Amino acid sequence: MAKLYFHYSTMNAGKSTLLLQAAYNYRERGMGTLLLTAAIDKRAGAGRIASRIGIAEDALTFDKDSDLFDCLRTHRDGCACVFVDEAQFLTTAQVWQLARAVDDLGLPVMCYGLRVDFRGELFPGSAALLAIADEMREVRTICHCGKKATMVIRLDQHGKAHTDGAQVQVGGNETYVSLCRRHWREAVSG
Repeated sequence: MAKLYFHYSTMNAGKSTLLLQAAYNYRERGMGTLLLTAAIDKRAGAGRIASRIGIAEDALTFDKDSDLFDCLRTHRDGCACVFVDEAQFLTTAQVWQLARAVDDLGLPVMCYGLRVDFRGELFPGSAALLAIADEMREVRTICHCGKKATMVIRLDQHGKAHTDGAQVQVGGNETYVSLCRRHWREAVSG
C-alpha cells in the first residue's frame, strides 16, 4: 500500500544522502524512481540533488507554481517510488497534491526536508507534511555539545546568529549550524 512519508531533521543530518541511497536501492532491484527537488536550491546545480559526502543525481524541479499531482501522473509509468528533496519548500497545496498521488495513483512518496527554520518556526511544507503524512521519521544529527540537534541558526558575515529575515535563504555549512534547543536559545538571545 502506498504511503506519504516525511523524513525530517535539521541541516547536515544526511537527509539527501538517505534519499539518494533509498532511490539507488529501488533502481538496483529494477524498479523505477522519480526524483524531485526545489528549483530554488541550486547549490549543486539546477535540478540536482547532492549530498555532502559526494554523491549526486539529477532530478526534476518544482517551484511554488508546480502542479505535482499532474507531474506524477505524467511520469508514473514505470515509477515504483517518488522521492522529494527539500520538501520544506513545498506549498501546502503541493503536499495535498502528493497525498492525492499516493491515494489515487498508488505511488509511494518519500519527502525529505527541514522541520523548522532558523527562527524555530515550521516551514509551510513541513507543517503540512507533519499534519497529513502517513509516516514520519526524524533523521538525527548532533549539536557541538553531543546532544540531539533539533534547531538551526543562520549566521551573518561575522558568525553571529540572525534572529530575523526572510524564512528562505538557501545555504550550507557557511550559513547554517544545527544546535540543540539550549544552544539555539543561547545563540539567538545574544
